[in-house]
Amino acid sequence: MAEKNQNNHDLSDALDNDLEISIGREVRGFRKAMDLTVAQLAELSGFSIGMLSKIENGLSSPSLSTLKSLSQALNVPVTAFFRKYEEERAASFVPAGTGLIIERRGTRSGHQYQLLGHNASKLVALNPYLITLTEESDVFPLFQHSGQEFLYMLEGIVTYRHGDKTYQLKPGDALLFDSDAPHGPEELNKVPIRFLSIHSYTRNAY
Repeated sequence: MAEKNQNNHDLSDALDNDLEISIGREVRGFRKAMDLTVAQLAELSGFSIGMLSKIENGLSSPSLSTLKSLSQALNVPVTAFFRKYEEERAASFVPAGTGLIIERRGTRSGHQYQLLGHNASKLVALNPYLITLTEESDVFPLFQHSGQEFLYMLEGIVTYRHGDKTYQLKPGDALLFDSDAPHGPEELNKVPIRFLSIHSYTRNAY
């Protein structure tokens, strides 16, 4: 129990430190955007140069009143100091066996797609799938969509086509390619076949 409490305390300290570093980075960025020196900001905010230096380097945890004074001196809302910290802390956790079984656009008969995660980025989408093929699955080497795709073989053997080339993929093999070229399984050499497929694309291009 003592060890668990210590681990929780260490995690809390690490998160606090990340927040302090993020706030310090934002304070420095706003100061430089206004073309102010640390000494000039110290005069405007009423804090010492030493304290501002510690805040900017993530070595001090500023109180809300301190952040309010800094926001007034830099002419930004207090929430501006936290925006990057909030943006950088996205995560998607999918426990074993709970990935959502979905049917993608263009899914062929017998191709099972299990979604293993989802990202919230407004610019780049990253979709990881566990794909399963059986003896009843269709072969279809003509999938096409924007972005890039990464395959990692887990089980079975498949002849996979990309453009005018084919690759016989076995467990442990990996294939990375531009997914706007025709691609897909051309021959199911040894079933069942399971592989990871990670598809990445810019959201406005799909």
